[in-house]
Amino acid sequence: MLFGSLTPGAALSARLSAAFGGERLPNAAVLEGGTAENRRALALLLARAALCSAEGERPCGVCPNCVKALAGSHPDLRVEGGTGGARSFHVEVVRSLREDAFIRPNEAARKAFVLLEAQAMSEQAQNALLKVLEEPPQGVVFLLTVSSASALLPTVRSRAQIFSLEGGEPCAADPALLSSIAAAVCAPGEAELLFLTAPLIRDKDALRAALEGLALLFRDALVLRSGGSGSLSGLPEDAARLSRSLTRESLSSLLSVVRDAAARLARNANAALLVTSLCARLRAAAGR
Repeated sequence: MLFGSLTPGAALSARLSAAFGGERLPNAAVLEGGTAENRRALALLLARAALCSAEGERPCGVCPNCVKALAGSHPDLRVEGGTGGARSFHVEVVRSLREDAFIRPNEAARKAFVLLEAQAMSEQAQNALLKVLEEPPQGVVFLLTVSSASALLPTVRSRAQIFSLEGGEPCAADPALLSSIAAAVCAPGEAELLFLTAPLIRDKDALRAALEGLALLFRDALVLRSGGSGSLSGLPEDAARLSRSLTRESLSSLLSVVRDAAARLARNANAALLVTSLCARLRAAAGR
């Protein structure tokens, strides 16, 4: 695949080329991490690759499908996105996309739908999208960009391939808080973790950011524990410490706990109950 000025890591490039270089493409892919600009550029590149009619490298940049896609005038490429605020990606837009997905392509062999900054999708919008991801029509590709896949419902994530970019924007969470929480998760007693997370009960934005940051941190630790490299959290020392202290199973469980908490927060769960449960579940996942 031709990545042009984009320079994803070798492992990511290989995965993307394998997924989008042939005739059988994934029905849905999530691009997480990196900067919003890079996520957008890569999603549009993959959309052009899906529409390209060339026989060799895709996108070729010169076939009629590529030319129209580059010009933003291809009838089989649709780009939508939220305004940036929480839940600004509304269900009406997703319902329209869903209806469009069941209409045959106009010119290309398939249709490509790019959903930019999908972390702004409301829960209702994500559930509307889930309906088409569960039974996708033939010849349709959905490309979602998100700051972190943890912002999506588990049911949505389970029906998409997730690709993580490196060199992301700084997480909105306080890195010192994330580092302290990570250490408290593995500490002998539970008092420190409860103390650290108590202020988050009164600030849902801070809680949301902390969950996003913890998801990235636990993801980094799991990657290291599995023999990989690269940091999305910006906390490589904490990720390395966690990878040395915990098993792959524990790290995977920690990641699942945080993602589940983020999904429950998106459903407006009671913050006090959510944080209390989060602390207990994190400690249990770490085997403490």
